[in-house]
Amino acid sequence: MTKIQMTVLIFCWMGLSTSALPAAALEPATFIPQWIPQAQFAGYYVAYEKGFYRRQGIDLRILPGGPDRPASEWLKKGMADYGSLMLAQAIKMRAAGLKLVHIGQVVQQSALLLVAKKSRGIRDPQDLQGKKVGLWGDEFRIQPQAFFQKHRLRVRPVAQSETVNLFLRGGVDAASATIYNEYHLLLNAGLDPGELTTFHYADYGLNFPEDGLYCLESTFEKKPDLACRFVQAALEGWQYAFDHPEEALDIVMQYALAAQTGTNRSHQRWMLKKMRELVGPPGSGRPPGQLAVADYERVGQTMLRQGIIATLPPFEVFRRSCLPHEK
Repeated sequence: MTKIQMTVLIFCWMGLSTSALPAAALEPATFIPQWIPQAQFAGYYVAYEKGFYRRQGIDLRILPGGPDRPASEWLKKGMADYGSLMLAQAIKMRAAGLKLVHIGQVVQQSALLLVAKKSRGIRDPQDLQGKKVGLWGDEFRIQPQAFFQKHRLRVRPVAQSETVNLFLRGGVDAASATIYNEYHLLLNAGLDPGELTTFHYADYGLNFPEDGLYCLESTFEKKPDLACRFVQAALEGWQYAFDHPEEALDIVMQYALAAQTGTNRSHQRWMLKKMRELVGPPGSGRPPGQLAVADYERVGQTMLRQGIIATLPPFEVFRRSCLPHEK
């Protein structure tokens, strides 16, 4: 750790870092979330609107993410300095040779699950045998594949879009969902929780941390202090969002409406509430932003067993420390 990093980190956590910096001293940077504007990324939008990045000396530009603008590709091609990615996806990219590094862990719990209708006779994992199951792209298939492997299930995978329409129309027996998004959409569509069977991967030994903050190794090595100040501002944004949920929702809805996502405040309120549970799980005692070695190893070893990666990058190679308690 350099003297520059140490000085910046001390100042950041004392709240004294760059609040008095003139506009000309701000360093430009770009960030891309892995999906469209929604409360899943509330902390980043709040940090921008409340001036937390500027207070850390950063002139940040948040780029629009989405299905046609994957954060992974924008990071890989150097079109964004920082991005949010799921841990399993980032491990896969690093194992494939891309020098991607982890700089902060936001979501500490898995939000992914399978949801099925009890009317289809699905109540236990074995009831999925031979059934049609809606699955998302590669980075979202690691947990379901491990789940199927664990219970010796052979299912019929069906490509699932970003909507839950196929499940609602009966085109699949079970569908992929997140607790903060698609599950709530199903409830809003008129389904009662008692009608549904949910398989939370976290309940089956597959609790994979999800959204984290990443950049290329070269980006971090060039300006490690900038990367760490970005992480600090983002974490401050999340804390503010949880402490002031209605103000945070005002901000999220501004971004969502500008992007014409078609969402509503009620759904985003549900999402923000669930994000609070995922970012700071009760009783975890884990400091904000930390990626635990045990979590990294659990995800990586699962990927090794499934043949998704050939080798697991060492933790100290994958992670770059930006938090004082990790020193």
